[in-house]
Formats: sequence, C-alpha cells, structure tokens
Amino acid sequence: MLDVIRLGLSDPRPGEDRHEEFDLPPGPLEYRAAWDLQRRIHAEVVAGERPNTVLLLEHQPVYTAGKLTAEAERPQDGAPVVDIDRGGKITWHGPQQLVGYPIVTLPAPIDVVGFVRALERAIIDVCDEIGLPTRPVEGRSGVWVVRDGEEDRKVCAIGMRVSKRTTMHGFALNCANDLSWAQNVIPCGIDDAGVTSLSRELGRRVPVSAVIDVAEERLRELVAERTAPRAR
Repeated sequence: MLDVIRLGLSDPRPGEDRHEEFDLPPGPLEYRAAWDLQRRIHAEVVAGERPNTVLLLEHQPVYTAGKLTAEAERPQDGAPVVDIDRGGKITWHGPQQLVGYPIVTLPAPIDVVGFVRALERAIIDVCDEIGLPTRPVEGRSGVWVVRDGEEDRKVCAIGMRVSKRTTMHGFALNCANDLSWAQNVIPCGIDDAGVTSLSRELGRRVPVSAVIDVAEERLRELVAERTAPRAR
C-alpha cells in the first residue's frame, strides 16, 4: 500500500490538497514545516504506524544545503539557507516546482543507489510524457536536458537520505518556477552546466498541475518495484 499526499499546491483542484489534515496553511509550504512533517511521517513509517508514503508539494522560496555544500557555493548576497541532512549540495525550492518526498522502507539488502537511479528513470519518464526528452548524466545526479552543441541543463535535482532503511527527501522538478535563483549560487555545486525548467525547454507554461498526475503514476510504479522483497 502507498499513500500519496498532495499538499502545498499553488493551484489545487477541489479536494486535492490535504493541508488541513496536517494542520498546515494552504498554498506552498514553508520549508521547515514540510521538513517537520517529513520527519514525523518517516518515524511513523519506520514504526509501522503508517504505510509507505509519498509527499507531492510545492515550497515557499528557499535555499537548502545538503551535507556536501561548500561555503563558496552558498548565496552571494547573504540570502538565508536551511542546512539539512540529505546528501548533495545547495539547491532552491519555490512555487511551481514539483517536489516529491518518497518516504518508503527499502527491502534488505538495501540498494540506495539503485533507488536513486530508479527515481531518475521515473522523472525521465514524466518528462517524456510531457514532451521533453531528458537523460541522466554520468557522474552527476538528477535529470538533464542534453543536446549536441549546447550546455547541459538540469531540469530535476535529486537528493536522498536513508535512515532505518527508510528514505527521506527526494526530487525537485522545475516546472514553471523562477530560474533567476540559480544566478545567486552554484546550484548542486555544478559550475559548468545550467539549470532549466519544463516551461523554458518546451516554450510554453507547464505548471505543476499539468505534471502531478503523471508524476504520481510513475512514483507508484517505482515504489511497487523497489519495495518488493529482493533475492538474497
């Protein structure tokens, strides 16, 4: 069983946004409030009190820094940063960026890298269905637009943590969000590539609401595949 919780959405359909269930305000979520919710749900999944869960949401504008973030990669103008316990480096979240947090217990023997690669493939499938070909880039996490003669551009960042065999954090897919934030940091610690969005690449506005259904479908498939008992 998998519970997919949608909340913090800019443009929710009637009955879609479950913010009231968790005593949260409507609209994109303040990052720390969402992080608290993540940790609460993680503890419940670990304890067997809640089924595997995926949060699909949007955040209020914020920079977050993973454990590998260097000082030189942080905002140049002193903008506040939330330091968190995921892998990876610095990134940004904000309205019209679809963020997904799979909180699922992995079977033994645990294959964290396999889960991350499967998450990349799921987001690549989402982009394909929207009409944008993407791919992974060797040695770099996330999902990328790669074209001959052009700078590689990241459209989706991925950063995970596993505690007590259960995942936290996840992905951030740029849909119709502001991209100017990338000029203020070295996003994901990569200074020789760019950042893009579905809207920029497709030449039309692609809001979160146009992506969230297919994202949920692919994530349900991912969780079913990656939580099945593994042969020893």
